Amino acid sequence: MVWEEAAGTAGTPRHCHVRWRSESGQAPPRRVVVADDTMKADAAWRLACEGSALLWRGDYHNARQLLQAMARRADARPRKRAKAPASAAEAFHLHRMAQAQRARTLGMLLIPFEAGAQIPLRRAPAVVEVLAEAVAATPDADLADAPFVMSLRELLGLIGAHEWRRKGVLVPALGDRIHPWYGVYSPIRGEYLDLVARVPLPATPLAFDIGTGTGVIAAVLARRGVRKVVATDVSPRALGCARANLLRLGMLAGAPASVPGVGAGRVELMQADLFPPGRAALVVCNPPWVPAKPASAIEHAVYDPDSRMLRGFLAGLAAHLEEGGEGWLILSDLAEHLGLRSRAELLGWIEAAGLYVIGREDIRPRHGKASDEDDPLHAARAAEITSLWRLGVMER
Repeated sequence: MVWEEAAGTAGTPRHCHVRWRSESGQAPPRRVVVADDTMKADAAWRLACEGSALLWRGDYHNARQLLQAMARRADARPRKRAKAPASAAEAFHLHRMAQAQRARTLGMLLIPFEAGAQIPLRRAPAVVEVLAEAVAATPDADLADAPFVMSLRELLGLIGAHEWRRKGVLVPALGDRIHPWYGVYSPIRGEYLDLVARVPLPATPLAFDIGTGTGVIAAVLARRGVRKVVATDVSPRALGCARANLLRLGMLAGAPASVPGVGAGRVELMQADLFPPGRAALVVCNPPWVPAKPASAIEHAVYDPDSRMLRGFLAGLAAHLEEGGEGWLILSDLAEHLGLRSRAELLGWIEAAGLYVIGREDIRPRHGKASDEDDPLHAARAAEITSLWRLGVMER
């Protein structure tokens, strides 16, 4: 991205040209205004709403305070009176549009970086490790080699993800912690793992975990006694995260025998779009549950345009199940309550794939939004149920 700012006491303008970094793929701003500690929140908010980015040259902590003030204005700004959404689907799309607009506007406060991922601002934190973790195994792996710019909002997200990765998330179904990486969905909604931990296994020699993410489902299966689990994912970032978790748990195939852990060496990782070669007695998949376009890497675990992964899993399941085996589809019905996918469609895809429903185990979500009446999607979230569908292959 390019901008112009004054240089030196003479104030002679100079053109600055640095790399632009955006995890969401947002295009670099066309207009850039240099801002510092004298910038008032109202002025900053007005410029951001008009599409001007604010390149910060003041104190780092003041930039954080300014972002918080802008967020308050985003959440408190008066809205025009409008008719109530005609349907749950319309309410969802309006909510997504509002979220996207809020993210774009708050993303206009930018932080400069020098080569080596150093922030040239007063009281700025050291974020070399944070950046290195975030860009590993991505096209931006060389980000720190030269100066670049990113939004303060995204930087704070990276710092928060670093803390999640360091502390980990306790998974009761596993009896241990999983450490999510930036851009890999964290297993904070653990109800689906309770289903994986309690439903009787059809067999224990071999299982496939499709779209493993952090590797948590593969770990739960190995902890339950499945002798070998092949876990796949298309994302190099997810595979790196799963490898680190499974290695720490002592479950990664090829790990040293001295590594402690029940189920040691039982999980093999493979990069694949859905299935590995061969057949297994158990094939498990927890696909994204909402058929909509994701806005960032982390949202790929929740939003899946046209239910591509769900339909792909169902269409290919019969060809990868051993005789008498089961496919476990772990799926929230939130999309049904939002009017984005019907139960009849889901059952139709199951039947069209030559599958039938052996049984289903249900559980209610435990996340805070399910009880937040101020959430625009409260009615759908309050009715949501997560199910583990046990699928078998029809006799031909």
